[in-house]
Amino acid sequence: MKQNIKEAVKQRILVLDGAMGTMIQRHKLEEEDFRGERFKDHHKSLKGNNDLLSLTHPDIIADIHKEYFTAGADIAETNTFSSTSIAQADYDLTGQVIYDLNYESARIAKKAADEFTLLTPEKPRYVAGSMGPTNRTASLSPDVNDPGFRAVTFNQLVAAYKEQIQGLVDGGVDVLLVETIFDTLNAKAALFAIQVFNDENNLNIPVMVSGTITDASGRTLSGQTTEAFLISMEHVDLLSIGLNCALGAEQLRPYLQVLSQRAHFCTSAHPNAGLPNEFGEYDQSPRDMAAHIKSFMEEGLLNIVGGCCGTTPAHISAIAQLAKDYQPRQFQNL
Repeated sequence: MKQNIKEAVKQRILVLDGAMGTMIQRHKLEEEDFRGERFKDHHKSLKGNNDLLSLTHPDIIADIHKEYFTAGADIAETNTFSSTSIAQADYDLTGQVIYDLNYESARIAKKAADEFTLLTPEKPRYVAGSMGPTNRTASLSPDVNDPGFRAVTFNQLVAAYKEQIQGLVDGGVDVLLVETIFDTLNAKAALFAIQVFNDENNLNIPVMVSGTITDASGRTLSGQTTEAFLISMEHVDLLSIGLNCALGAEQLRPYLQVLSQRAHFCTSAHPNAGLPNEFGEYDQSPRDMAAHIKSFMEEGLLNIVGGCCGTTPAHISAIAQLAKDYQPRQFQNL
């Protein structure tokens, strides 16, 4: 029987995988690769819809998960960052496709995790169901001339997230990860959807949340400081709270310190591979990124660590090698 992730995270620093998009880009895929047979006659361009590859090129997604597990990752994120009806509406993809995206993505990751757990039972592998923020915000107006306008409602977000959760759970995820949160109201919709789903199905699925500090102001896009973000989330019984994307490890440090000092559950970080260069590319080396993350571990700031934009299995390997030598952050569970 595989050790529960709630127990594992108490005993060691767990390593999350790295970027999915960065790895997909290496394949230099074209329109027909995204379409596959199922969507060959779809009326809109699908190139760049990475989540769709779980249906049209599952081999690519499975191989990426395996590369990260081989590198030392304990947790794989499903390829579902944009797998809600709201995010997929730009491609006119709704209905059964949404369930299939989430179910198949979870199943692919679960199969890879089970294979590696079988090889090394002392290091069980887990699957986190990735729930992205969607491409709409419930707190802010997209129209500067109409500040009261909202492109999406709270209830619409809840319905979309519930649909996503069903597929992820049916596909076998171990934990749900509400990530890259730029609008706390969107995140609250996701957390409410999880609560309703748990209540309806008599489940208690572990939940991770991860916010995004958008710039040097140290705030989320919806205006919250790290402490305010924590306060607005801590009523939920979370497995972890953390930060990801937008910043590199070096820039993330002060905000992670705030979380570590104040959070009464696990903390996580999956930063980018530094800041983007003038071409929008991430070029921080695995060694340099690991050096910054090493200081996080020395300070005892972390329970879960991985990578976001620009990170590769090489980055995760460097981080995993470090994680073996450090104890997870200790905290008072209220």
